[in-house]
Amino acid sequence: MTLDASYTLLFACLALLIGMIVVKISPFLQKNHIPDAVVGGFIVAIVLLIVDKAAGYTFSFDTSLQSTLMIAFFSSIGLSSDFSRLIKGGKPLVILTLAVTILIVIQNAVGMGMAVMLNESPFIGLIAGSITLTGGHGNAGAWGPILADKYGVTGAVELAMACATMGLVLGGLVGGPVARHLLKKVTIPKATEQEKETILEAFEQPTVKRKINANNIIETISMLIICIVAGSYISELVKDTPMHLPTFVWCLFVGIIIRNVLTHVFKHEVFEPTVDVLGSVALSLFLAIALMSLKFGQLASMAGPVLIIIAAQTVVMVLFACFVTFKMMGSDYDAVVISAGHCGFGMGATPTAIANMQTITRAFSPSHKAFLVVPMVGAFLVDITNSIIIKLYIELGAAIA
Repeated sequence: MTLDASYTLLFACLALLIGMIVVKISPFLQKNHIPDAVVGGFIVAIVLLIVDKAAGYTFSFDTSLQSTLMIAFFSSIGLSSDFSRLIKGGKPLVILTLAVTILIVIQNAVGMGMAVMLNESPFIGLIAGSITLTGGHGNAGAWGPILADKYGVTGAVELAMACATMGLVLGGLVGGPVARHLLKKVTIPKATEQEKETILEAFEQPTVKRKINANNIIETISMLIICIVAGSYISELVKDTPMHLPTFVWCLFVGIIIRNVLTHVFKHEVFEPTVDVLGSVALSLFLAIALMSLKFGQLASMAGPVLIIIAAQTVVMVLFACFVTFKMMGSDYDAVVISAGHCGFGMGATPTAIANMQTITRAFSPSHKAFLVVPMVGAFLVDITNSIIIKLYIELGAAIA
């Protein structure tokens, strides 16, 4: 059964409600800061698997809705990005980009090295490396056909999508426990009364009550639609050129331009609470749809060596977040939140990173630094460095093969 957008949205909402209920009654999930969307989406995927095996009914969801939600989420990040704040994030942005670049090199080295050791093509290890882990589904869809057509990797697209899906799940599962471990090493700051009443940065505490009206919502939705339309047009315009980047990156750029032109040229205040709420809703629904669409049969069909490589990459990510990202970002509370976020986009995608960080800041204290640098690095800068490094490793893989 193929479900259209309305039924897909219905299932996503049910998944979120289930996730919220299960997390609320589970001390273990709360203690390890597992996002509601990850829990709910995973439960729905398991239920659908049982229905498939017991009654023979297979469900497919409208993936176009998932893509739209992801683009809307990144557009909302752009609309929250004031240049005055971005300038403040200068040094941390550079440091986190350096840390992410180091991890990308390690992921590909581990993937290709283990693939060769297991008598597999080095390109298989590259697929189970930064292409699908740091890169996510977008890069999986971009590089999979290239490896299949140009380098003869059989089933590269399907394998890449399966690896990206597995990474998305693992990124949402390990971020919380990593943060829990690191929190023992830092002093958790207490939020001031002003911070409790007014959230200065978007997406930090999605459960906080905000004053929103119809005009705010209409204005924000209008800006989001402009971001989506303009960003998609630019992405199509620069396709197959050196400036080619995933569509969501261009939508984020358009959002940044709109926000700063309105703020600094026209002196118009963008109402951030509305941007925050709509962005958080898009994020939660995106994750729910992505996870409840899990094809366990596809994951089960992944070759044994690939599963071994993914398991090793998970260990690498956890160790890197604890001993490298945490140290490089200052070994403080902000570094804890950033490390949890790095687990999210280092294994899956930036939405997973934001969900990981939200879970931490909701339980403890806001982290403006984390929510300033992680979206910019995870949604934009990482794609540039990742593409360059992937190309170099592909040349190396061709030489080995």
